[in-house]
Amino acid sequence: MACIVFAFKALCLSLLFITVASTRPTNRPKVFNVRRYGAIPDGKTDNANAFTNIWKSACRRVSSSSKIYVPKGTFYLGGVEFVGPCKNKIEFVIDGTLLAPANPRDIKQDTWINFRYVNNLYISGSGTLDGQGKQSWPLNDCHKNTNCPKLAMTMGFAFVNNSRINGITSLNSKMGHFNFFSVHHFNITGVTITAPDNSPNTDGLKFGSSSHIHISNTHIGTGDDCIAILSGTTNMDISNVKCGPGHGISVGSLGKNKDEKDVKDLIVRDTIFNGTSDGIRIKTWESSASKIVVSNFVYENIQMINVGKPINIDQKYCPHPPCEKKGESHVQIQNLKLRNIYGTSKNKVAVNLQCSKSFPCKNVELIDINLKHNGVKAGSSTAVCKNVDGFASGKMVPKHCLG
Repeated sequence: MACIVFAFKALCLSLLFITVASTRPTNRPKVFNVRRYGAIPDGKTDNANAFTNIWKSACRRVSSSSKIYVPKGTFYLGGVEFVGPCKNKIEFVIDGTLLAPANPRDIKQDTWINFRYVNNLYISGSGTLDGQGKQSWPLNDCHKNTNCPKLAMTMGFAFVNNSRINGITSLNSKMGHFNFFSVHHFNITGVTITAPDNSPNTDGLKFGSSSHIHISNTHIGTGDDCIAILSGTTNMDISNVKCGPGHGISVGSLGKNKDEKDVKDLIVRDTIFNGTSDGIRIKTWESSASKIVVSNFVYENIQMINVGKPINIDQKYCPHPPCEKKGESHVQIQNLKLRNIYGTSKNKVAVNLQCSKSFPCKNVELIDINLKHNGVKAGSSTAVCKNVDGFASGKMVPKHCLG
């Protein structure tokens, strides 16, 4: 009898163990190490087909999430597109170097590495996207050469939601480094973006028609805008960014094309501009094709170190004179707050607020501005105001010009 009882207890314990084990989560990601799936890290073999096939396998996996892993090594990569929708979450870990073709004509698409129609994408790692842009930069002369070649951006995201990038480096892009279009709920942290200050149109992060973007703890040094914010972009939070060299954090240019959308709800805080041509910048075309609103911007706790134009609203934007002047900008700028902006300006005009005569800037608030002139020309810093309504409080260097 005792043996029967013991056997029954043992059977119950075994069933309990099986039940518990069966309820444990089994959704560990399936790891796709690119080397095991045919990618060769010799810096010469084009791995585009291998990466595309790996993506397709990872994207269609149903039972659990997928993890694509790029180990250390140099993986030459022609133009690739990673297209969803996918059946699961995708983690893309880059610890090696992805190497672009040096010849820009060898990339047969607008973006070297492009993600489209993907949700729940997580890109991370200690690796590098090497755009090998040096050969392309002299060709970037479209403002004077109608036969200029189409240069590819390094990495693009279109219709990508609930996703993030963490930790990777983008080096020497041919055009912009990262391009975002119709992207929503996207986090960017710990990213490093690097290109020489004389590399044209190498914007760091560029956004259009996107929303709920968070950028933090990121270092951007490039030949154009560190961050460019374009038509239809809303709800951005930018913090702890180091920008330099470059053209600052720019909203615009806006108003040039028809059917542009409003840009609103931007916060930039705890950020440093070092040696940039501009810091806080809003630029709109004088001859507007669209009538839109730029509103609800807050800039606070911003340090300027030898910045050309620390605060610059330019509603007569003209990058390549002479420009065809047809009238005032139709872009309305309103509800703009700048608090605790301090440091040094290369130019005497440290605060430049040149707004539209037809649509004057409304409700511009300056609080505790301390920008000293540190340029070649002698004299204290100054402020210029045109067609702007607002008020100032706290310390004011230069003396404000608001009515």
